[in-house]
Order: sequence, then structure tokens, then C-alpha cells
Amino acid sequence: MLSVTFLGTGAATPTVDRNVASLAVHREGEMLLFDCGEGTQRQMMRYGVGFSFAEIFFTHYHADHLLGVIGLLRTLGLQDRTAPMTLYGPRGAQRILGNAIVFGIERNKFPVEVIEVKPGDRLARAEYDIVVFATEHRADTVGYALVEHTRLGRFNPERARELGVPEGPFWGRLHKGETVMLEDGRTVSPADLVGAPRTGRTLVYSGDTRPCATLLEAARGADLLVHEATFGSEESERAQETGHSTAAEAGRVAKEAGVRRLVLTHISPRYTRDAPELVAEARAVFPETTIARDGMTVDVPYAE
Repeated sequence: MLSVTFLGTGAATPTVDRNVASLAVHREGEMLLFDCGEGTQRQMMRYGVGFSFAEIFFTHYHADHLLGVIGLLRTLGLQDRTAPMTLYGPRGAQRILGNAIVFGIERNKFPVEVIEVKPGDRLARAEYDIVVFATEHRADTVGYALVEHTRLGRFNPERARELGVPEGPFWGRLHKGETVMLEDGRTVSPADLVGAPRTGRTLVYSGDTRPCATLLEAARGADLLVHEATFGSEESERAQETGHSTAAEAGRVAKEAGVRRLVLTHISPRYTRDAPELVAEARAVFPETTIARDGMTVDVPYAE
């Protein structure tokens, strides 16, 4: 399973309908948190995502993407958390995130490591990588792509039985690429039973940004692009001045990158809860567009 739960989908300030920026990614029982605006811990409780995460990835240090980490760390300490946590962020991480860790009276009760990342970094995991790419905002900003590794090809159990390969360890070894010898002396190779390797899924989170080449490259062929759409086209000058994107621009990025699905977030308080004008703008360019709402969960299925 790979899914995204939107904890905050608003821009700059919270509203009754939208909290500020944060999203939780669940993958095969693991949870990752991206950005942590004011009130994120309350949203985590409200939408049932839990606190079983060990990493937070910050796109930048504007207050609407950062302030919630102070309260979140304090709450986890009061819950007697002992598991370590790692905070990732662009330039300035040691100073800014380091200050957030020690802010307040209580001493932190569990280890928190701060790691500064830069565009081009690839944080390797067992089954996926977190790829850091440059974005264009008014500060040192990055976006993140969760890129799963290539998967094994499909194993053909019917053909295995036809060849007389007994079900059990032999099947597992063949699926992993080993040639096996059967009790009658025959050898069976993976090519006889396993299809071509299959691509994993890619999820891209833009953070706050103007459309840019590095974002486009990171999103190429992605299964899901979560892209900011702070403004509509009537505010295109304002979007350029503040380093944000319009909904139409997000749609153009999605179309040019050839993504499977686009979800808009970071919506200005000037728009209503459903922001139909932003949805219409983006869909005119890229039909597979949805606007995020707080608490909404989007599943990311395999392409095949």
C-alpha cells in the first residue's frame, strides 16, 4: 500500500476548512511526514494517522510549513516516546530545526537528529529512495520524490507446476533470480517462470514553488504529483511575485511531465473550501486533477 493523507491543505494561515501545510505518506506499514505546519499534531489525531513515524521532511522553513514541529515534539515527549527521530531540511537545517528541538522549557526525552539535504541527494531505503530536488520559491527550498525500486517480474505458478517445480523454497529462489536444480537433475531458470522486472511507484511533493525544470524532471512519469496551487490565473502576477504557482500552471507541469494523477494543495484562504475555479483551471489542462481537502486520503496504485 502507498497512500497520502492530507493533514493541512491551506496556504499561509489556517482557516475553518483548511489547516496549513503537512501530509503523511504511508507505505507498506511505514509512515513519513512531509512538512509540519501549525496544528499538525491535532490533525494527526483527528484523521487517525498516528504517531508511529521516525522521519519528517521539510521543504523549507516558512512558518506555515514548520511551526507545528515544536508542539509535536513536546507531545511525543509527554507520551514517553523513546524511539529516535530524524528531521531533514534544506540549507539552514542545523540552526532552524535545531532551535525548534530545544524551544520551550521541557527537555526533549528522545534523540532527534537533524540532517541538511540539498538538491540531488538520494536518501536510500531498502525498497525506495527519497530524492531531493530544487524548487523555486523565495527561500532555500526543495521538493521530495518517493521513488520505489524496480520490482521483481511476475512469477507464473501454473507454468511452474507444468515443469514439475514443487511449491515452496524453489519458487522463492526462482522469483529472486536463482536457477534451481530439481531432484530429477533438471535445471529450471528464472527466465522460464518470471516475467520482466516491473517499475515501482513514484510520488512527488512539490512544496512551495514556481513551475521549474527541476520539478518537471523529478515528476516525469510519476504516479502521483502533489503540487501547490496557491492562486488562480487571475492572480498570476501575485503568484510570480511570491514564488507560488497557479492551478493552471500545476496542470501544465502535470501534463508535460506525463504524470498519472495530480492533486492540488496549498490553497489560498481567498478561495472557498471546494475552490471550483481552481479545479476547473487545472482540469482544462490536465483532466486527472483533484483538489485536496484536509483529511483526504489518496491511494497510489501500481500502474500494472
